[in-house]
Amino acid sequence: MTASIQIDVVSDVVCPWCFVGKRRLESALAAAPEIEATVRWRPYQLDPTIPQEGLDRRDYMISKFGSEDRIKQIHANIVSLGAAEGISFDFDAIKMAPNTLDAHRVIRWAASNGSEVQNRLVNILFSAYFEQGQNIGDRTILLEAAQLAGMDVSVVETLLPSDADIEAVQTEIATASRMGITGVPCFLLENKYAVMGAQDASVLTDAIRQVAQEKANSA
Repeated sequence: MTASIQIDVVSDVVCPWCFVGKRRLESALAAAPEIEATVRWRPYQLDPTIPQEGLDRRDYMISKFGSEDRIKQIHANIVSLGAAEGISFDFDAIKMAPNTLDAHRVIRWAASNGSEVQNRLVNILFSAYFEQGQNIGDRTILLEAAQLAGMDVSVVETLLPSDADIEAVQTEIATASRMGITGVPCFLLENKYAVMGAQDASVLTDAIRQVAQEKANSA
């Protein structure tokens, strides 16, 4: 009998650890083929104060971390961890620090097409930003990503310039903060248990199996 589990991933698409966490979650689920998981992506903004047009990333990072040397150390660490997960981080290619509110709106709309489409879109956005240096705050880039993910682009094109779901996304982010989520990624299993951070795949697999077993027993 196949066990089932709901996994909500609270993340931001400009968080490199969230990209690493996504790959580790995929490995964790592949290691537990007996479990049928439905994954939903939930919004979080590392910095909602960034203006809609974005900021120069180099200036932004220096203001945040203090020096080029410190930034290089951080990037080098993430690049090596990413390589182990098949991610080709190219931080030098990233010129803009975007506001991710619009990206989260599109991710929310992707869910109406099913979890596979939403998952595909999240992967496209992570790759566009971290491997190709694209500005994922740019609505043209978001429309291209939506098309690649298999969404109805005409609908996204109509909704993006409007206020559709801005409040809903902001409310979800506020709810995550009230739940005590102060960093991402955060994996919520069955809305009961939280695994914080980009944990090793084996840690995620163990947690998923435990929660799925508990759910099966209670049923």
